[in-house]
Amino acid sequence: MAEETIGWFAAVDWGSEKHQACVLDARGGVAGEREFPHSGAGLTELADWVRSITGEASVVAIAVEVPHGPVVDVLLDRGFIVHSINPKQLDRLRDRFSVAGAKDDRRDAYVAASGLRTDRHLFRRVQAADPHIAELREWSRLAEERKQERVRLGNRLHHQIWRYYPQLLELTDDVAADWFLDLWTIAPTPAKGEHLRKVAVEQLLKRYRIRRIDAETVLRNLRQPAIKVAEGVAAAASVHIRSLIVRLHLVNRELRDAERKLDELCAAFEGGKQDDVAILRSLPGIGRINLATLLAEASEPLSRRDYPALRTLSGVAPVTKRSGKSHIVIMRYAAHARLRNALDHWALAAVRHDPKSRCRYTALRQRGHSHGRAIRGVADRLLHVAMSPAPCYSDKLRSIPSTIRRPPPKSQFLLFDWSRHSFRPDLLEQIAPRASPVRDAAKAAPAPRAGAQRPGQCEHGAMLPAGRVASSSRRRCGYRPAKIPLASW
Repeated sequence: MAEETIGWFAAVDWGSEKHQACVLDARGGVAGEREFPHSGAGLTELADWVRSITGEASVVAIAVEVPHGPVVDVLLDRGFIVHSINPKQLDRLRDRFSVAGAKDDRRDAYVAASGLRTDRHLFRRVQAADPHIAELREWSRLAEERKQERVRLGNRLHHQIWRYYPQLLELTDDVAADWFLDLWTIAPTPAKGEHLRKVAVEQLLKRYRIRRIDAETVLRNLRQPAIKVAEGVAAAASVHIRSLIVRLHLVNRELRDAERKLDELCAAFEGGKQDDVAILRSLPGIGRINLATLLAEASEPLSRRDYPALRTLSGVAPVTKRSGKSHIVIMRYAAHARLRNALDHWALAAVRHDPKSRCRYTALRQRGHSHGRAIRGVADRLLHVAMSPAPCYSDKLRSIPSTIRRPPPKSQFLLFDWSRHSFRPDLLEQIAPRASPVRDAAKAAPAPRAGAQRPGQCEHGAMLPAGRVASSSRRRCGYRPAKIPLASW
């Protein structure tokens, strides 16, 4: 919607029971103020009241403090142009009208409407949510809630078992696992654990496909000397544990259902125009939970390939405070909590399993940065790779003159290791006919004089890592090697 077609500006200060609305004309005059109850009839009356003043819904811009909720859904369904703003920004706009700190619902609605009229660039346009994204978001949040509840119940179970049955805790660290809960059910006390049969334990481990421990190890732990506790302690703890086990079985079942549903919903997004799922899954360290969180909580920046917005929303971008001679760069705390956690786990997994991410983490640590700063640096790199556009090679090929548009021989692709940007020394000489002359020329080269710069040495004397000499020199010359699949020729 073009900016000049908007002739009315409104705002809704929403609440749990009542919503305060305010409508301004193009010159900032108050056209109406009214309060509406939070109900189906009340929200419908709100939309009808605004339309009775403005005439058409397409010429009205409405400001709200949150980008979701029933108020936003009703306004979008009626065709209004809805904008959202951070409550902290709205609090700063309120200071323009009252420096004394006065605050009430009518004033907040007027401030939001006036701010939308004069500073629309501070507001974010709200679009109707994709139903698949909304479903994925709810399942992702449900899975996270179930995991947190599972941890809480597991900690309580661990404490109750520790009171009288500590030898049982030596079997596993995951006391909330279903097989461990069933094992306690058949041997709830040390006395029953001493008389437990080997066949029963073997059947239990086989049913849950537990292979890291055997029945003999389980029986050996259960038959260790028990702690002497007061009479009635074991019975009292067992009553509490039975209640925890029932809830843990339910949470485990719901968590498995949520993870299965997340896989189905993420698979439904594959094969689209941009195919964000395939791009994110190709990056190291990404998993089911992190993938679902990124698709659910950052669907708009992902679809727009908005790298600055995504790194700001996830808390990866730092905050710079510069004033006079003072220059401070600190961590960004105003970020989406779920996205921040997802990026943190993603970067940690990438550091453990991806050599390039591990090298970047090590380099940041050697420069004196903290662990958290290094992890955010790795996450920033992963976001940059994910948000980088993937240009079509055929479009670039058309821009090359036809006189030089000639594909190089396929042997050059076999001679080059694209992961290290260096020639592969593991190929035979008959496959790499140019390798032998290059090697002979290197051997015949005169020895460097004293004080001369050695290959792989920077101007300041520091040595580059092995395998990075050729790529570093090419980067200084502005060369960027591009990976071209053989199928493109």
